[in-house]
Amino acid sequence: MTIDIKGIETNYIDKGEGDTVLLLQGWGTSVDLYSAVIDRIAEKYRVLAPDLPGFGGTPEPSEPWHVDDYADFVLAFCEKLGVTDCIIFGHSFGGRVTLKLMARDSLPITVTKIILTGAAGIRHEPSEEAKKKAAAYQRGKKILSSAPMKALFPNALENLRNKHGSADYRAASPMMRQVLVNTVNEDLSPLLPKCTPETLLIWGRNDDAAPLEDGQRMEREMPDAGLVTLDNAGHFAFIDQQFTFLRVVSSFLGIDY
Repeated sequence: MTIDIKGIETNYIDKGEGDTVLLLQGWGTSVDLYSAVIDRIAEKYRVLAPDLPGFGGTPEPSEPWHVDDYADFVLAFCEKLGVTDCIIFGHSFGGRVTLKLMARDSLPITVTKIILTGAAGIRHEPSEEAKKKAAAYQRGKKILSSAPMKALFPNALENLRNKHGSADYRAASPMMRQVLVNTVNEDLSPLLPKCTPETLLIWGRNDDAAPLEDGQRMEREMPDAGLVTLDNAGHFAFIDQQFTFLRVVSSFLGIDY
């Protein structure tokens, strides 16, 4: 189903009855990816899962948003659907949005519990090798951005960007690439102590997008957080170890299994 939020025709899932669980997706995903999680939670709760702007079935924003803009969008979504209190489930990018929401001085909704899995937001100091690659990219970008080089080699700059960009960057549209840059350049680690609700952290031990050390740091710095680590799982632990993941979530939310 769809609903207009801030002028954006937003695709979303509304399933189940009871207290609300708001599911905030990872970067570049569709809410359909979370169907097993949604189905399980919907046995006891009402699950609201919007495709955030630029993801799944929702159009991208008209300008390069920052994470705060996504937090504003989520609050507008909650207001439109009459949500005043909820549990938040956030994966990856959804974790960033959750941290931003919990850092607000006057949040118009009450968040009773939080589940974060593979949550992003902690920026790491790049290695010396990464710094060298970044410097080489900037030099190449400067050269290839000149008018003569653009005329002689019209595709060279885009090829350079694709070579040096992440998989998410390569897959994104020009607008969402700008959003991604805005997103990854912001370190949200100072916000961890402000995430005060009871929080369940579920991490894949082999997560190479948001490494396990991020989950361990969140457990240390969030006031009421506990970490569950799943072996043989990566950034999409809810898929890699679906049975165990759902058992953990069910226990935290009081869902009979």
